[in-house]
Amino acid sequence: MNAVATQQGPIGWTIAQWLSAYENDGVTPDTLLPSLLPAPDAAADNAWISRVSAPVLARQLDDLRLLLAAAGGDRARLPLYGVPFAIKDNIDAAGWPTTAACPEFAYTPDEDATVVRRLRAAGAILIGKTNLDQFATGLVGTRSPHGAVANSFNPEYISGGSSSGSASVVARGLVAFSLGTDTAGSGRVPAGFNNIVGLKPTKGWLSTAGVVPACRTQDCVSIFALTVDDAERVAGIAGGYDERDPYSRAQPAGAAAPWPATPRLAVPDRLEFFGDAQAGAAFEAAVQALKAAGAVIEPIDFSPFAELAALLYQGPWVAERFAAVEALWRDKPEAIHPVVRGIVEGAANYDALDAFKAEYRRAELTRRIHQSLQGFDALVVPTSPSIYTIAQLQADPVRLNSQLGIYTNFANLADLSALALPAGMRGDGLPAGITLIGMAWQDRALARFGRQWQALRGLPLGATGQPLPPMGPPAADPALLRVAVVGAHLTGMPLN
Repeated sequence: MNAVATQQGPIGWTIAQWLSAYENDGVTPDTLLPSLLPAPDAAADNAWISRVSAPVLARQLDDLRLLLAAAGGDRARLPLYGVPFAIKDNIDAAGWPTTAACPEFAYTPDEDATVVRRLRAAGAILIGKTNLDQFATGLVGTRSPHGAVANSFNPEYISGGSSSGSASVVARGLVAFSLGTDTAGSGRVPAGFNNIVGLKPTKGWLSTAGVVPACRTQDCVSIFALTVDDAERVAGIAGGYDERDPYSRAQPAGAAAPWPATPRLAVPDRLEFFGDAQAGAAFEAAVQALKAAGAVIEPIDFSPFAELAALLYQGPWVAERFAAVEALWRDKPEAIHPVVRGIVEGAANYDALDAFKAEYRRAELTRRIHQSLQGFDALVVPTSPSIYTIAQLQADPVRLNSQLGIYTNFANLADLSALALPAGMRGDGLPAGITLIGMAWQDRALARFGRQWQALRGLPLGATGQPLPPMGPPAADPALLRVAVVGAHLTGMPLN
């Protein structure tokens, strides 16, 4: 097995490797998972806000035995049997405090968020809840009373946010996958900074019931994983229509069309890296690798994407963020991180007239974006234009944060799907990433190409140093129904 088991537990195992260990290596969740409990003398790890205790783990293992019994002892009916995962601490898990990185906001829910319930029903085991930019407001991972989350390759640099802890624990191989959220890029920027996969689904595919809102009309639950296969597997289990979520959408009938052997990919006609030559070189190398793999690359006008990206924080959608924290702001404004408080208080600059004008402009720009993507299989962008140190972000928290979202902020406003992928290492030893962006419900088509890209690059998994394991067949698309047609008119065909 291409994975490592240490005194701290299995490190860098994919979902398939966890399942294989249970199936073939004579181990059980009862013997493996306790090794993931935090040691009493363990150093502080800012990636976590809360971690599983021995009694809570024991209860989950009891529940897993009941699930297995209900499945007739067939582990194949539990596709995440005994697989450890983490969730961002703005997502509910029954009995675990939800804080959104604000202790004064904390509450303890009685039930799981829909996505957590579905994952646990498939056999997954919750190991902990992770740190974030408070109230999921930021792309940096430094706006938390629990401290900044360090990059998994160089602790002087940021992990990216707001799903900072969720990306960190996956990159270091502490769990097989994690959940984040993504409103402006929080499920993609940290993936790019930590050499892992970040799946930002089509809005409404993964329910946000039981998730602390940032911008309710734009929020997505995202997935971090070491491989595209794992991210797609988790999305297939956690996703689906949910009546509890008023923004949930049923996936349209029919599967996403497969890409041609020679995919046609768009890239921005104007690229901005804010003086980061290494980021520019890494993206150019990725584009050349795509061309070498047979893709046709063509530039498109990026101006509507850039204008729409700016609207998310320079428009009335900031008022949605204020709506999420209004009660706390009125009662205890000092409890809100000062940078986050400054952002949400910007809602006072907009009124209803501004909101309608911005929505009209959003619709106009979205139409232009969709038209520009016609004839292309996807848009390819740098996941982030640059990366900064923790010290740089603390000195200039708003301007530098805003720069990080130029290739991400527009995706949800324009109703697009996205998949952040590792692209290689920069000259300074930090990861670089690219993101594939497609139309709504093209998630599986992006994943099919993404797994080919990951196999082509062959990069180690996250920061674990573990090699990319051999890939099995791609996940079946539940929207695709295979039909066998037989009849006398099919003379010479296999089923005649």
